[in-house]
Amino acid sequence: MSMITTTAWVPRGFAAPFPTKYTFDEEEFERIAALAKLQLDDAQEDLDEAKAKEDEDTAMKVDTRDEIEIDDDLKEYDLEHYDDDDDSAAEAQQMGMFGNVKSLAYYESNKEDPYITLKEEEEDDEEREDLQILATDNLLLAAKIEDELAHLEVYVYEDANDNLYVHHDIMLPAIPLCLEWLDIPVSKPGVDKDSTGNFVAIGTFDPDIEIWDLDTVDCMYPNAILGQGGNPEDEKKKKKKKKSKKANDEYHVDAVLALAANRKHRNLLASASADKTVKLWDLHTTKCAKSYSYHTDKVCSLAWHAVESTVLLSGSYDRTVAIADMRAPNEAPMRVGVESDVENVRWDPHDPNFFYVSTENGIIHYFDARNATKDPAVSKSVWKLQAHDESVSSFDLNPVIPGYMATGSTDKTVKLWNISAEGPSLVVSRDFDVGKVFSTTFGPDPEVAFRLAVAGSKGTVSVWDTSTNAGVRKFFAQKVPTKANEEEVEDKLVGVNDVEDSSSEDGEDDDDEDDESGSDQDSMEEDDE
Repeated sequence: MSMITTTAWVPRGFAAPFPTKYTFDEEEFERIAALAKLQLDDAQEDLDEAKAKEDEDTAMKVDTRDEIEIDDDLKEYDLEHYDDDDDSAAEAQQMGMFGNVKSLAYYESNKEDPYITLKEEEEDDEEREDLQILATDNLLLAAKIEDELAHLEVYVYEDANDNLYVHHDIMLPAIPLCLEWLDIPVSKPGVDKDSTGNFVAIGTFDPDIEIWDLDTVDCMYPNAILGQGGNPEDEKKKKKKKKSKKANDEYHVDAVLALAANRKHRNLLASASADKTVKLWDLHTTKCAKSYSYHTDKVCSLAWHAVESTVLLSGSYDRTVAIADMRAPNEAPMRVGVESDVENVRWDPHDPNFFYVSTENGIIHYFDARNATKDPAVSKSVWKLQAHDESVSSFDLNPVIPGYMATGSTDKTVKLWNISAEGPSLVVSRDFDVGKVFSTTFGPDPEVAFRLAVAGSKGTVSVWDTSTNAGVRKFFAQKVPTKANEEEVEDKLVGVNDVEDSSSEDGEDDDDEDDESGSDQDSMEEDDE
């Protein structure tokens, strides 16, 4: 099995030009030992419990070996003691592998060794060049499951060369469900806490949130853990006890389904969980600052307001969306209701008074936050759109181009939409052979605003240059600056195994796409109630 559950872009200019190699020194060992103490204690107690149970089971068994008559021909082999350890034999052989070490020739440095012909400086230079990230490169993060192993793949996207490749990866302890890129260093020694960083927060089926440094290659352990696993110094946790599923104000007790970093208050990270709570974390202290219980079911999506930086949007399986000011935890939030489980929520990046909600039934709702009340039953959307026949598992609003929306669904299609004053209209629909679509995200910078990362249940990620599509150019070319003497190009898709421009029946498809434009206008329903 292989799938990509979520992706996230890293804007240009944040990644270190030459990421550092992980070094495991005494200081790093002490840091890891402190972070891992709780897990190690738990594992040791689990092992002790298993051994005690095994001894108990052994004691209950009846030893019948004495009752068995052994054939005279087999006695010489002493099969009764076949599995017993032979201490004398072990002692005789313990130096067998390295018993002749003193006779080996060795050199004080590799320079003196005639058998080492490749100099260390040349190796270091080549490795340094392989790891280099240019100022014009974007990083693309993909949370991947492959053969029951979970890891984060860090891709480099070279837009000028239409190239996408894996730079390095990070092993994860459980299936990843959400990612959030962080521009602030977290628990990084020797670095000012308010300086610029390049980190990622990862939520998994485990209740803890791991934070990793993207500028360090081959890390063994995260820089910080938000949750119960990040507090080994707590005396109460030195003793093994069953993890309670009861929600509390200090850490999550169930899977982390969504993360949202506050771009104005950079040390704040919001998390949503299957334990029905939303938590606010202080990244300077890696502690939970506040816990909120706005929902009656799993909370699956979060979004900070771009202008009112303390206002958070949260969507839940209880079929409601809450609009809450995090400064007033005791005040009931404004709410809107939808017809089925919420999948994702997004603020409109070009009009902060409005927000979008996608649902399990394949519908996109467009709400005016100013009309929200404390009763979700009376909420009314500006418009709603039947975008897909199945769940809208992902959607994104282009941060640079107004009115440009992408949706992805478990029906395996990706659709691009033009949002005008009259409502949404379909621009193009595509199947990228990524399986069920779990992630559709636009590039974060103006230079890659038309690039769309698509990933899904087949475990592959592709970057589509949507500007090479005739339908997209028709609707959005006038909304962005155009280059002089720009030549016509064919539809372009970049994947890890295919860095060439891929033409997917451009002429024929473009005619179909133009015909499809506006065909879903009829599926948009105005709420006149």
